[in-house]
Amino acid sequence: MDRKIVVIGFLGTVLDYGGRGQQRWQKWRPTVGLCQQDGLPVHRLELIHDGRSRGLASKIAHDITQVSPDTEVRPLEIALRDPWDFGEVYAALHDFARGYAFDTETEDYLVHITTGTHVAQICWFLLTEARYLPARLLQTAPSRKQRPEAEARDTRGTHTVIDLDLSRYDAIATRFAREADETLSFLKSGIATRNPGFNRSIEQIEQVAVRSTAPVLLVGPTGAGKSFLARRIFALRQRRHQVSGPFVEVNCATLRGDMAMSALFGHVKGAFTGAHSARAGLLRAADGGMLFLDEIGELGADEQAMLLKAIEEKRFFPFGADTEVASDFMLIAGTHRDLRQWVREGRFREDLYARINLWTFTLPGLAERVEDIEPNLDFELERHARELGKAVRFNAEARRAYLRFATSPEARWHGNFRELSASVTRMATLADAGRINEVNVAEEIARLRHAWADDTTQADPTDLRALLGERLDTLDRFDRLQLAAVVTECRRCRSLSEAGRRLFDVSRGERKVVNDADRLRKYLGRFGLDWGHINSADQSLGN
Repeated sequence: MDRKIVVIGFLGTVLDYGGRGQQRWQKWRPTVGLCQQDGLPVHRLELIHDGRSRGLASKIAHDITQVSPDTEVRPLEIALRDPWDFGEVYAALHDFARGYAFDTETEDYLVHITTGTHVAQICWFLLTEARYLPARLLQTAPSRKQRPEAEARDTRGTHTVIDLDLSRYDAIATRFAREADETLSFLKSGIATRNPGFNRSIEQIEQVAVRSTAPVLLVGPTGAGKSFLARRIFALRQRRHQVSGPFVEVNCATLRGDMAMSALFGHVKGAFTGAHSARAGLLRAADGGMLFLDEIGELGADEQAMLLKAIEEKRFFPFGADTEVASDFMLIAGTHRDLRQWVREGRFREDLYARINLWTFTLPGLAERVEDIEPNLDFELERHARELGKAVRFNAEARRAYLRFATSPEARWHGNFRELSASVTRMATLADAGRINEVNVAEEIARLRHAWADDTTQADPTDLRALLGERLDTLDRFDRLQLAAVVTECRRCRSLSEAGRRLFDVSRGERKVVNDADRLRKYLGRFGLDWGHINSADQSLGN
């Protein structure tokens, strides 16, 4: 069965009038002409008009039956006090779109944008682009043919159908794809990252950043780039003119007691001892912009409750005040904690977690993105050159030696990208004549090995005491040292499997069947421990 064509459009109170009597047949009238187009049989016309134009609507409907008897014209009266008022016109057309019984199985819809005010045309575009109207846009125009005065005028005109699915237009699609690639590169600071999981996260972050104002939660270890990425998201929204206020950043781990409440929400004069004057607070400072709360899990219970209200209502009470203030900001939160576990333990509000967990992105540590070490190495060298005004490069063998070590299981990268940046800075500073040689690399590798060796072998008796209690006194020193190293490694990893792979990196290759997680689980079980015990204790210590 052939699909029916349905056109929706405003009556043109000027262009559609055309004059009186036979005169109107000598002029181009867009609504009449669209029903005379070759290759565009209009089965139904939804003719929108206001109460002042009922007579003209009736006349146009009659004239259409003369030139296109198969077209059903359905006049639809909409009350509009001011057709140039954007809010009123958009609301009226939005209500029309929501109430219309679209049948996309059997009908194709076109929205006629030639008639109506410019405000109406903009509203048609917005509603169609947002898919409230499952339609394409239809534009009509008078014929450009020049005919002698003796010939009959062509009053039908021409038409163009505009499909807002831009992927159908190769040139435009190519441009959009290029712009998308440039945006992704901007978020990554031009670093050609190779890790598939990270790249996919950046693609989604780009879409969320420009399409949503909902909170975003960035999860990852210290130094994984949460703060850096938050600033790039803000800069991206700034480039798109989607924010008017500033970027405000605070590390919640530095906030304690009354000062936490005051720093975030402000205070009134005399709110507490030492409050000699009022303070606006960071949430108000971020009005119209973006607020980045790093380590949000460190907030106290009272601050969490007030933050939830501020996110949901855009209003809150400054400390000591009895009058609310307003602030509309986009929130990005960062944490290295497992907030789901903290919710289960009652250390983080479940309702606040639900509110900030709409868009959660995990940023893996550098050791989990070894394929990205090389492009980040080049990025750090270029940044060093910009800051100091002189370029520094590796010689070929030195570069191979450094990358061989940096991507090996031996490389811990506890500080993630900050640690890599510091490593490159040290080598670049000590390089003679702008060339990092094998000696520079060997010395840097020794520094890193020394730092990581100290980090992995030193037992923390207090930490093990928190885990084992009095059972610690029954263990040999050998077991205490070994268990401390295992616990330290587990806390650097995001899963039991990852910790197992690191701890059994040599012996796992000798086994036909490898289940590193099970091996580690059994080892911990000897001491009555499991993954949850270790990470819960880590969090309770504020580690």
